[in-house]
Amino acid sequence: MRRAVFTMALLLLCMSLAASFTASPDDKKGRAKTSRKAAAPKKDTKRVYLIHADELSYDKPYTYIEAPQILNGHVEFEHAGARLKCDSACFFEASNSFEAFGNVKMTQGDTLSLTSDYGFYDGNNQLLEAKDNVVLKHRKTTLYTDSLYFDRIYSMGYFEEGGQLVDGNTTLISDWGEYHTDTKTAIFYYDVRMHDKNFLLTTDSLYYDTNLKMAHIVGPSDITSGKSHIYSELGYYDTQREQSRLMRRSRIDNGQRTITADSIFHDEPKAISEAFGDVVYEDKTNRNKMLSDYGYYDDSTGYALITDSALVIDYSQPDTLYMHADTFKVFTFNHKTDSVNRILHAYNHVKAYRRDVQAVCDSLVYIEKDSCMTLYRDPILWNLNQQLLGEVIHIYMNDSTVNRAHVVNQAFSIEKLKEDKAFNQVSSKEMFAFFDHGEIREAKAVTNVVVAYYPEDHADSSYVGLITMNTSQLRMFLKDRQLERIWTPKSDGVMYPMTQIPPQKRFLEGFAWFDDIRPTSPQDVFVWRGKRQDQVLKPQERREPPKVKL
Repeated sequence: MRRAVFTMALLLLCMSLAASFTASPDDKKGRAKTSRKAAAPKKDTKRVYLIHADELSYDKPYTYIEAPQILNGHVEFEHAGARLKCDSACFFEASNSFEAFGNVKMTQGDTLSLTSDYGFYDGNNQLLEAKDNVVLKHRKTTLYTDSLYFDRIYSMGYFEEGGQLVDGNTTLISDWGEYHTDTKTAIFYYDVRMHDKNFLLTTDSLYYDTNLKMAHIVGPSDITSGKSHIYSELGYYDTQREQSRLMRRSRIDNGQRTITADSIFHDEPKAISEAFGDVVYEDKTNRNKMLSDYGYYDDSTGYALITDSALVIDYSQPDTLYMHADTFKVFTFNHKTDSVNRILHAYNHVKAYRRDVQAVCDSLVYIEKDSCMTLYRDPILWNLNQQLLGEVIHIYMNDSTVNRAHVVNQAFSIEKLKEDKAFNQVSSKEMFAFFDHGEIREAKAVTNVVVAYYPEDHADSSYVGLITMNTSQLRMFLKDRQLERIWTPKSDGVMYPMTQIPPQKRFLEGFAWFDDIRPTSPQDVFVWRGKRQDQVLKPQERREPPKVKL
């Protein structure tokens, strides 16, 4: 029996070999193709593959709809280029997902890793839900949270229960946030705090580019950097360079000084601020403001510049002073010391208005150390019904009130009287005025003094006549803005009764009452009305001693 079975098997083997030798070439070719396809099957990249587990068991507990494979010990999965490891897992092969427990770690390439105590991975949606002690590391950026959803399709991780992102020396904390690994950007909302050793930013909405180290402010935000406090609702902050680009009426507060503008550039290491559009610079210590459409300030040197609709407002006194010029510059010497000294330059079309004082000139310089303000090129100064002009006017201040004034070359003082076309006039080489509590107490004119003066009858306040005289010096003493007495050395003069005044004697040579040029309001300082060409003073050259050859 055994021999018969053996013989039959041998016969079948021979028939099979014969068939293979007699097969057609096409049949051989077809079988060859079939064998090559079977040797290299294509891998299904959508499936989650179990790579390793020390132990595998199968159970169907009542807590699961789908019976999982129970995996323990060095569990490792692979899916679409990512490796996922854990201590134990429940593998749901039918739904292409698994639950991971203990030392959960996902790695993707050599730049991305995610660790947690628990994880659930959905292979169909490529979504990992990680919980407890979650740490996401991407290049030099690390995200810490207790609950994180990582979407591999969109390369994005997001949390909703608070998280902390660390990027070099910069740390961001918020209640809700996203991190995109493809663009290296983070989005944070609700109680956002961004800080390092040099600054602190608080806001409710923030975009952060970890590649450029750039924070994008998209809501009300406060930045504290060094001694500067910055408020902005829209802008950018470079955390590496500590530079800000701020828009939408942002503000920089540096203790006693504040800058507000439509847009601001601020460099904290260089202590430089540059502002554009409706700029407001306020010095709370000195009680003044600078308004313009462009401003520049260097806090390290105390240098400031404003131009384009520039306006300086001094509110240190009961009456506010408004001054306009094409450009203002402030230079600071001995900056941040007890002997600090500032110099203000105002040039081109300078106009100033205060209720009791107005002025125009081409340029102006104020030296804080000397409390001296100097007006150059055709300056005119008005005080109530008085006008003062010359080539140069020096005004010396005392606690922001005028102490004395000095007019250099072609000095001309005019007082408009209540009588029509009646003016008290004094012209001379130089003039001095001395003030007491803001009111003129004494006036002095020296060299080539010419006077046209209407004395007043104190009984009925009528004018007696017109006195004209020439002298080398004139001193006038006043009280309550009324003339008390006049002193002159030897002089030549004539008095004309009111009804017998020659028309040519009413006005001194060079007389001009510039009421049309005088500023009338704070807004009027922006409107320039200059002298006519024939009224402009031609500077007189000062005489110098002759050179002597020894």
